[in-house]
Amino acid sequence: MKAAVITVSDRVSIGEAVDLSGPAVAEMLEVYGFTVAGAEVVPDGIAPVVAGLERWIGKVALVVTTGGTGLSQRDLTPEATQAVIERQAPGLSEAMRAATFGKTQHGMLSRGVCGAVGNTLVVNLPGSVKGATESLEVIGPALTHAVELLGAHPTDHNAPTL
Repeated sequence: MKAAVITVSDRVSIGEAVDLSGPAVAEMLEVYGFTVAGAEVVPDGIAPVVAGLERWIGKVALVVTTGGTGLSQRDLTPEATQAVIERQAPGLSEAMRAATFGKTQHGMLSRGVCGAVGNTLVVNLPGSVKGATESLEVIGPALTHAVELLGAHPTDHNAPTL
């Protein structure tokens, strides 16, 4: 199963900072059985994130964003994601927030959303390496089944019983 990683960061996009979260997320996705088909960096804002998502939707089973999920004025990844997805998957977001809140109170400030568009699952992770990897640890084991349910990779989930 193929995945793509989009790092959302003004500073990384203009070369003022190095992307640490994107590579960490890509490495973890490989552990969960995904082949990372590509990774890119886009600046914060609705239009750049929507464009990044649209480049990968339909081409990979999973698109993971890292960054832009907080409360600052330019943190608009959830709004961009909501503009693209057809159905939300709130259980994934809720599980990440609940689990990370036990480690840091800042976990409750994450506004990331998850959802499906066609056969592609989109997941928003926080921008820090720690936040992104801890969140992905929570939902990682469920991601393969989630994309299988979307029909990107058929399973016998809906097979008739005898």
